Amino acid sequence: MNQLCFKCKGRGYCNRGFCAIRQKIQVQKTFNENSKKEFYGENYNVFVGKFGYPDINVGLLNINEPKKDETIDNPLLWSNDEYDINKIINLRSNLINSNFKTRVKGFNDRFMDLVQEVSLTDKPVDTEITLEKKPQFKLTFNQDTTPFGPSIKLEKARLTENSHIPSKVDKVVNDELTATEGLTELHKKGFDGYYLTKVFSVGNLGLNTNKKLVPTRWSITAVDDTLGKDIIKEIKDYQISSGYRLYSGGYLGNNYLIMFLPEVWSYELFEMQTSSPSITSAMHDWENYYGRKDYAEETAGGYYAARFSILQQMKILKRQSTILALRLVTNDYWAPLGVWVVREAVKKAMNNNPLEFNTKEELIEYTINFAKKQFDYDLSPMIQNSEVLRQIKTQKKIVDYE
Repeated sequence: MNQLCFKCKGRGYCNRGFCAIRQKIQVQKTFNENSKKEFYGENYNVFVGKFGYPDINVGLLNINEPKKDETIDNPLLWSNDEYDINKIINLRSNLINSNFKTRVKGFNDRFMDLVQEVSLTDKPVDTEITLEKKPQFKLTFNQDTTPFGPSIKLEKARLTENSHIPSKVDKVVNDELTATEGLTELHKKGFDGYYLTKVFSVGNLGLNTNKKLVPTRWSITAVDDTLGKDIIKEIKDYQISSGYRLYSGGYLGNNYLIMFLPEVWSYELFEMQTSSPSITSAMHDWENYYGRKDYAEETAGGYYAARFSILQQMKILKRQSTILALRLVTNDYWAPLGVWVVREAVKKAMNNNPLEFNTKEELIEYTINFAKKQFDYDLSPMIQNSEVLRQIKTQKKIVDYE
């Protein structure tokens, strides 16, 4: 453990094995020394803001030097290789959001054709950028989106190499399909949610008269929700699972306990900070067999991201179940990195071998004891307030009338 430095002022940042404030100062110094107003580098993604809607900022996410780095915008790699928060922040600090303002419909800005082309490429493309001024270090955090460095107004931009757009994508984009049809079609063709979010957010999908920009944080949830609903339609034709299962696992201090119960599809999520052991501090949303009609206000994007990763596993198992998911967030998750963390943490849990139980009571008892032992957290109030468990207890089944 490092000795506390004067910068921390007793706030405990050094207790993580490094001093976060010292680290930030070093990254800031390095960035500012190397930053340039004009630069040539790879474009890794796009970002569509939401402030000022319907007049919003659209940006290219570039690094300001001619080097290639396949790790800088790759959540799947981060998760597979167990990148820690510090390493991810260091990577993302180098991304500059070179942005311009435009309307969500009409696409009349001179940069829009370039941004749409970049959003469709399946690999980074070299871009020449001129900014309004030299960027200075600033890191933007958001609960839903992955962090990036400073945002500066874009003056000029041009691609310096031919972009590669997959033919399957080009066909769907130019077909007269709704955005929902386009997303589900591309997902079935093997394109993952990270790529589809980029494609969807910049108005590539939908009927020509309906195409519009979608802020990145909204498009992430829209993609998770749309693809999830498509899988739900499929799993409702599957047989109901047998037995009771508990999947557990996580990533970056986001820990999941996911109960599979042998009932028709329904889904519930509780989210808790383990440092606040109270039912009043828990966030909660759920849906029955017929789904939700409104947005999951409490658990927000995490609701749809967790549901999507769970549904992907159910599709593999070819069984439907009632799901009770419990997210326990520890102090190890000390900086928000975006909803992708939820998606990957749940995926890790689902890839672990589940524990199996003979009864619902055994499953619940074990889950409560496990959370108490591992996280010093009492799940009893959440279990008592579970809507899906109440539904299982009260709903009538056909066998009840035989």
